[in-house]
Amino acid sequence: QVVFFAVGFETTAPATAMAVELARRLALDNFTALCAHVRVPPAMELLLAAPDSEISGFLAAGHVCTVEGVEAYPAIAARHHVPIAITGFEPLDILLGLLDVVTQLEAGAATVTNRYPRAVRAEGNPAARAMVARVFAIVDAPWRGLGVVPRGGLALRDEFVRFDALARHALALTPAPEPAACRAAQVLQGRLCPTRCPEFGRACTPETPLGAPMVSSEGACAAYYRYRAAGLSR
Repeated sequence: QVVFFAVGFETTAPATAMAVELARRLALDNFTALCAHVRVPPAMELLLAAPDSEISGFLAAGHVCTVEGVEAYPAIAARHHVPIAITGFEPLDILLGLLDVVTQLEAGAATVTNRYPRAVRAEGNPAARAMVARVFAIVDAPWRGLGVVPRGGLALRDEFVRFDALARHALALTPAPEPAACRAAQVLQGRLCPTRCPEFGRACTPETPLGAPMVSSEGACAAYYRYRAAGLSR
């Protein structure tokens, strides 16, 4: 039996959907997927809806928008009056996104700009989105550091349940609490700079991480740790 651990945002969900559709087409009986895909816009809504939210704007991840497009973001920007700039990952992409957000904040505006037009189209990738919609249903999902995010995840539709590892193998998920000293939830919510965590660079390093932001090379804590010699402190 092969169990595929399907993780990631909207970016990786099409590949999982393709694998599941192919498994059904080939009538495979030894393949299942343990799905942990999550959706970005609902998490943004949850953060902004917090009574003590101090978020002034967003840089929206370009790789997510290459799949999903931009249609979810104008409503978020208007509802919460925050500017959103879609960016790529090169330094110039990020700087242009920051410029857009700051310019809008100074002007009191709250719109969505696309600073990654070489990869992001307004409609995203229609073929990939259609595939995801065929295979997955939108569900409430637990996020580390945020709790359960309404409509924040994806689960296999009933017609694909025989490829659901949880159902096929009668698996039970058990909570995995963070260590008591870990402040990852506050970092993930933008409430704590990694360097202000008492465990940063001490008990918590990329070699001995306490939480997710230090585990992943894309995590905020790992980035601050990597560039600490450059004076990145806040």
